[in-house]
Amino acid sequence: MKKSDIIRKRRSVRTFDGKALPLAQADRILEFAESAANPYGIPIEWKLLDAERDGLRSPVIVGTNLWIAGKAKRVRHAAEAFGYSFEKAVLFAEEMGVGTTWIAGTMNRSAFENAMAVAADEVLPCVSPLGYPAKKMSFRELMMRKGIKANTRKEFKEICFDGDFNTPLSPKKAGKLRLPLEMVRLAPSAVNRQPWRIVVQGDRVHFYQKSDKRFVAADGWDIQRIDMGIALCHFALGAEEEGLSVIFLQEDPALAVPEDVFYVASYALS
Repeated sequence: MKKSDIIRKRRSVRTFDGKALPLAQADRILEFAESAANPYGIPIEWKLLDAERDGLRSPVIVGTNLWIAGKAKRVRHAAEAFGYSFEKAVLFAEEMGVGTTWIAGTMNRSAFENAMAVAADEVLPCVSPLGYPAKKMSFRELMMRKGIKANTRKEFKEICFDGDFNTPLSPKKAGKLRLPLEMVRLAPSAVNRQPWRIVVQGDRVHFYQKSDKRFVAADGWDIQRIDMGIALCHFALGAEEEGLSVIFLQEDPALAVPEDVFYVASYALS
């Protein structure tokens, strides 16, 4: 399948059918995750976890005991790197017919961190259950999706801009960048806040984050940085599908930005 089709098809799954995932299939997902590089070059350590064996719980997940988790050194850009790599693994699982959802808060975090042997200088940003989606969602899942308007996304012109933040970019004017930008628009994010803002400036595509202090922990950890990694991943996959060659950059163009918006990274068309 095309990556764009997988992205359009995928949804977060919290209700599973109770059937155990074959070990060979679980191992394929793990192996793929281990090979999923990110443009920051930050290594992620992955592991499959068993809820019964490891004492894991999440009140929003039913019907599976299998989880995948990753940890990284607590360094600059660890969140973006994790989001980028984990999203590649999530899309790989989707292509295999395996359901996933990003879990960062609704879990007994200490148990997951113990199962992953997370050291003081490491961070476990998110985890995901793995399993086959149930035919029907649980009532709780239906209410959660309704609460965050999970099936809706911001309009193209709300997140994409032409040259500066004063000029919205239309899908038509985006030209060859339309698909990669649309893939970003469809990306998942924490409670569907969609923090990414993108400015296309000539052959450069600049990514910014619309910051929300509610997502920043006391130690400075910003969960929306994970969302930005997902956005960067979706753009790169869309560009590849369109036959575009892009180079990852961290060169702030020093554009005037709206309040609470800050620069994250760029892609250059080559």
